[in-house]
Amino acid sequence: MLRILIIVFLILILGSLASALVFLVKGKDRSNRTVKALAIRIALSLLLFAILVLAFFYGAFTP
Repeated sequence: MLRILIIVFLILILGSLASALVFLVKGKDRSNRTVKALAIRIALSLLLFAILVLAFFYGAFTP
């Protein structure tokens, strides 16, 4: 279960990063869509890190 959750989070993080790249390259108007996509990526990364720390703390996996 934890492995699937980690994979889903990594896919979401990569998708957010890819969308930020698309917004940056193809964005004719200088809107803040790139900034929002990168902020979502950072939030997902922090959430994934917190999940990994909690899973390690509760013994769900060992390094």
